[in-house]
Amino acid sequence: IKYFSVIGGPTCLVWLPGLSAVRTMSSGDPTPAYTTLSVSQPATSITHVELHRPEKRNAMNKAFWSEMVECFTQISGDPECRVVVVSGAGKVFTAGIDLMDMASVFQHEGGDVARNAWNMRRIIAKYQESFTVIERCPKPVVVAVHGACIGGGVDLITACDIRLCTQDAWFQVKEVDIGLAADVGTLQRLPKVIGSRSLVNELALTARKMYADEAKDSGLVSHVFPDKEAMMAGALEMAREIAGRSPVAVQGTKVNLIYSRDHSVAEGLDYMATWNMSMLQSEDIVKSAVASMEKKSPETITFSKL
Repeated sequence: IKYFSVIGGPTCLVWLPGLSAVRTMSSGDPTPAYTTLSVSQPATSITHVELHRPEKRNAMNKAFWSEMVECFTQISGDPECRVVVVSGAGKVFTAGIDLMDMASVFQHEGGDVARNAWNMRRIIAKYQESFTVIERCPKPVVVAVHGACIGGGVDLITACDIRLCTQDAWFQVKEVDIGLAADVGTLQRLPKVIGSRSLVNELALTARKMYADEAKDSGLVSHVFPDKEAMMAGALEMAREIAGRSPVAVQGTKVNLIYSRDHSVAEGLDYMATWNMSMLQSEDIVKSAVASMEKKSPETITFSKL
C-alpha cells in the first residue's frame, strides 16, 4: 500500500514507502544490551536507534549517557550500517534530562572545592561525549522528532546531520529554567545550525518553546510531516536514498562537511584535497560512472562494504 505525505508544504507531495515498512522501525522493547535504547535494522544498511523509556517520556537517565556512547561506537565500526535513523518511542521524542535520576550528580558532601570541580568537569565531559559520538560517527544520522524535544534533546539533535519533525513537535532549550547553562552541545552547535545568532540567544536565554513551523523557517529542521507515521516513512525513504550511494562518497562527504564547518574555506579545501587524493581512486567512482552512462539509478549498484 502506498500513500502520500506532505514535505515542505501543502503543495509538495511525494510517494513514500508502505506502512508495513514503517512498523518494522520500532522493536517494541529496549534491545537486550541496553535499558534506554532499542536498536533495529528496518532495511538493508540502515540502523534505527530509538530512545526507549516511553513511560518516562524518554528522559535521559544515568544509563542513557553511557549507552549512547556504546551504541554509536559500535555503529561507527559496523560495515553493515551506512546510515542511522534516530527517533523516540511513545508520545514524545524526549523530555530531556531525568532530573530525579540525575540529582545525585549535582550534590557534593563537602570536601575540597577544586577536587569537586575536577570531578564535575569529568562528569560533564562524559555527558558531552554521548552526543559528540553521534557527530563523530562517519555514518550520516537522520533524527526524527515528534512531540516535545526538551533540554538534552536539543543537544542530541544538533549533533545529527539531518533533522525532521512532525507538525506537533516543539523544541525548548530548557536549561536556564533549571538554573544552569546548557553544557552538552546546544550552545556550541545550535548557532551553527540556525542562521540567526539573535534567535539562538533568545531561545537559550528565555527557554521559550519553538514550534515546528518556526523550526523549519529557521533551519533547525528541513521537513515537517503531518504525523509520526508519515515522518518515520519519510525518514526511512531518505535513509534508503543515502544507503544506496557509495559509502566511500557518503561518509567522506559527512567528514568533510563537519571539518569545513569548523575551519576556514582554505583549510577545508586543503583537507578535502588530502582526503580525495586517495578516495578518488575508489572502485565506486567507476561503478557510479558506468551506471550514470547507462542511465541507471545509484541504488542499482552493488557497493562493497566499508
